[in-house]
Amino acid sequence: MGEASMLTVLIGGGRDEEQVRRLLAPFTTAVSGRGGGEVASVVVDDGEGVDLPRWRGLLADAALVRDVVLSPGRPLQAADLDGVAGVFVAGGLTPLYAELVVPQRELLAGLPYAGFSAGAAIAAERAIVGGWRLGGRPVCGEDAGEDLDEVTVVPGLGRVPFAVDVHAAQWGTLPRAVAAVAAGLVPEARAVDEHTAVVVSDGAVAVHGAGQALAVTPSGDGVLVR
Repeated sequence: MGEASMLTVLIGGGRDEEQVRRLLAPFTTAVSGRGGGEVASVVVDDGEGVDLPRWRGLLADAALVRDVVLSPGRPLQAADLDGVAGVFVAGGLTPLYAELVVPQRELLAGLPYAGFSAGAAIAAERAIVGGWRLGGRPVCGEDAGEDLDEVTVVPGLGRVPFAVDVHAAQWGTLPRAVAAVAAGLVPEARAVDEHTAVVVSDGAVAVHGAGQALAVTPSGDGVLVR
């Protein structure tokens, strides 16, 4: 996967700005290494407005930030990324992020990428975008379902080969990741806690931050969580 060789930082969520800024340091460093320039901060408005100061605060260590606000009927466009040195994709309703951002997958492939919550989930080759039941059986809390009933997996950005579930410890989404792997919906997964990042660079995977990013892989007739 050539796309995965470019730096990818996937953050499982969290409200502590200082902690998240630290987790974004590899991303802002990579942007600086490309001569600086603007970071496209991609945010989706699901009808309830967007908190641009929050996302700008997380990117305070980047030299320049270009706000890109998407909404139903207004997907990501090539012009939004023209000349940028990196892309940050924010959090919100994950299925809507997948719908509006993933069609421009090829344009994002050659840029350093940071995803927060929804932005982390859609970075996968096969993205878990929500749902709280599988085959009608609950696998996590309904509040974590992202307005979806059945666990839903869609094509993602292909930045990483494993699916990404977020807010793992805080929202109890690890069982959803386990169920998705066990059912063969995704080949493997990472369940990432808040204030925790999975950093992928040149095929190497590292975990940073306050929590865990548990790896879920097939094992025999079940799954292995480590």
